Amino acid sequence: MTDLAVGTADQQTTSEDTGLDQAQLEARLESHRVELTGYCYRMLGSSFEAEDAVQDTFVRAWRAYDRFQGRSSLRSWLYRIATNVCFDALDGRQKRARPMDLGPASSADSALGPELPEERWIQPMPDGRVVPEGGDPADLAVQRDSVRLAFLATLQHLPPKQRAVLILREVLQWRATEVASLLETSVASVNSALQRARATLATKDVDDLAPQPALDDQLQGLLARYLDAFERYDLDAMTALLHEDASWSMPPYELWLQTHADIKAWCLGTGHACRGSKLVPIVANGAPGFAQYKPSGPDGAHEAWALQVLQLGSDGKIAGICFYLDTAHIFPLFGLPLTYAEIQHSREPAATG
Repeated sequence: MTDLAVGTADQQTTSEDTGLDQAQLEARLESHRVELTGYCYRMLGSSFEAEDAVQDTFVRAWRAYDRFQGRSSLRSWLYRIATNVCFDALDGRQKRARPMDLGPASSADSALGPELPEERWIQPMPDGRVVPEGGDPADLAVQRDSVRLAFLATLQHLPPKQRAVLILREVLQWRATEVASLLETSVASVNSALQRARATLATKDVDDLAPQPALDDQLQGLLARYLDAFERYDLDAMTALLHEDASWSMPPYELWLQTHADIKAWCLGTGHACRGSKLVPIVANGAPGFAQYKPSGPDGAHEAWALQVLQLGSDGKIAGICFYLDTAHIFPLFGLPLTYAEIQHSREPAATG
């Protein structure tokens, strides 16, 4: 099991963490970026706030390093700093959510409504920024499941301390003694917080928290059929791939849809301009998805319109699709250009002399 995978807090001897010069400390801090970003993302539910929190953690570590005397590993010390940064960020904040968490499904003829501010939403995140490469496949599956949108939304129901305890104990598999040391509290307090967190989550609707199925040939075929149906705008073929009660949501709007009839009516009505879109496969939040480019530019040029994150059911169908429309910020996060022409250009073979 690698240092970036699921595991206990103190995996390195403290002698390796003291007396580092500037270049060595930079390298050691950077080696923890992915796991710390994943931790802060689970705590905050925001991709941009998580990255800011990690940067703040590194700055605080730099400033305090002369007082770090190896009483714990550098890794556990960084987690303590990151936890405090997240607690500060969560102080007095409204919890983030998905549209489905804010109210019942709407009908296709409902008004779209106003855009809600960014801080209301669980944001998407590329897997590569929060899930380490390599390691035990079972551990990595836990990592991916614990950054899914549904899990993040459920964590929002927990107060910050319970949220941290649940993540550290049940996602990262830290021992209760290690969590108690990090939070400067007792083991009994940690166990009590974990029990309360579990009790709170048990009262929530967690039907969509089942483990994400592995992307075998059957599910890869499902994704290929969805891409084909969406690009042809064959709504009968597309909705045939969805659960009957699949969710169709579009942050930053509160409105969301559920029935096949409403989804088709929406796509033919308010969403008719999506006809002719191009999709590019991506991976986000431990799940497959697509970058959608709509023919909205000059002469029908395809421009960034939405980042689609799919939830796959265990029965070989799609259980939900979340369309994130803040492409100006989200597409760069995923390393995606804002026009489809740039993708086409990158796929062209290089000219030979």
